[in-house]
Amino acid sequence: LMNAAVAQNVEPARITQHCDSVSLCFSKGLGAPAGAVLAGRRDFVAEAWRVRKLLGGGMRQAGVLAAAALVGLEHMGMTLRRDHDNAWRFAEGIQELNSPLCSVNLTAVETNIVMVNISGGCPSPAELCEHLWAVSEEELAKTGHAVSVLLFPWSAHTVRAVWHRDVSARDTELAKKKLEFVARKYQE
Repeated sequence: LMNAAVAQNVEPARITQHCDSVSLCFSKGLGAPAGAVLAGRRDFVAEAWRVRKLLGGGMRQAGVLAAAALVGLEHMGMTLRRDHDNAWRFAEGIQELNSPLCSVNLTAVETNIVMVNISGGCPSPAELCEHLWAVSEEELAKTGHAVSVLLFPWSAHTVRAVWHRDVSARDTELAKKKLEFVARKYQE
């Protein structure tokens, strides 16, 4: 929700105005250690509260977590825009790589998520993710960096990359270089 609001430059309420209920996790893009909020009609929230208590959910001293969520909300515009910019730079790097191994639809990159298309079936998305995660002696010797990139095999031909507040512009550049190294190895 917050990534979409920042990307569209609108208030979150504008996006949710036609929703019956909304759940927002503070530990995703906002960077709080934990916490979520549920909003909706009074009877819906009351029932959710009752079920949460029935299942043993509850937390003492939640104010500390609420403070972290508040910091995330106060700084979300700057933080999420930075995440979106980093995702865009990564996607541009894939485009510039012009590799037969992978491609990206730049017009689809609107937030902190980049869907990378894998061509040719070799490697599979899972294999590509494994190679991006692993660090080899050869990589260290050729690039001077030991970089482990965590992507998620999304479908039979796609991997998903997601940015968050702990991924810097430098991390993004290193991830681009790692992908370039892996793609080159497959082309060899």
